[in-house]
Amino acid sequence: MENKKKVEDMSFEEAFAKLNKILEEFENGEVSLETSISLYEEGMLLKNHCDKKLQNAEMKIKKVVGKKSEDVE
Repeated sequence: MENKKKVEDMSFEEAFAKLNKILEEFENGEVSLETSISLYEEGMLLKNHCDKKLQNAEMKIKKVVGKKSEDVE
């Protein structure tokens, strides 16, 4: 059995790299319909995971910037 890391346990970089590999497979054009559907589903999970990671990072940055703004006042 293949040891796959769960999407929710991946770092942003790992998920983004996996998403790029999926895109390369689609661009190859040699993927069956069944495989395409499976890859699409996995790609959507990865995309949503990356979006969530980016949103969390943005919120942290806004907090830091907000704190710095308060310190200046």
